[in-house]
Amino acid sequence: MNNKPAVDAALETALLGLLLKRPSHGYALFQEITAPGGLGDVWRIKQSQLYALLNRLAEEGYVRFELESQPPRPPRKVFHLTSLGRERFTTWLTTPVTRGRDLRLEFLAKLYFAQWTPTDARRLLAQQRVECRSWLAAAATADRAAEDRPFAHLVETFRLGQMEAMITWLNACEQTLLKEET
Repeated sequence: MNNKPAVDAALETALLGLLLKRPSHGYALFQEITAPGGLGDVWRIKQSQLYALLNRLAEEGYVRFELESQPPRPPRKVFHLTSLGRERFTTWLTTPVTRGRDLRLEFLAKLYFAQWTPTDARRLLAQQRVECRSWLAAAATADRAAEDRPFAHLVETFRLGQMEAMITWLNACEQTLLKEET
């Protein structure tokens, strides 16, 4: 998994999450992952990319497939999550992202799945806030070190603002999810 681009790894894991709900064939997974109001609001993926990711997941043992006949058409592959795939998905879902730029894609995907279980969503949001606060502390230290260099100071001030906005957004996410529970 370390040699893959981060976006592909996150997409693969999101596919595992979709298969956690139920076995599915590639086209149904494509429709689900691209649907507006869900992961389609986070990612843009081509059907050929999705099939390549599914094949890689099968090669690595995270999914298995069975051929399902559909006369008069050729049989189609129905993908099933393996225990290894379930473990990978669970680990991914419960781990905060470690870089601010990953909030835009990977964290939103995690939040999509975590919202199915309010306890998971609250836990994920709390862990991500802790991570963001550590980024904020590091950015504040870097900003103090850059005070005598105007451009560096501007860069660090920008980063501080981003970190503060992320924490504010995480708080708003939690409030939104709490409203939905009641």
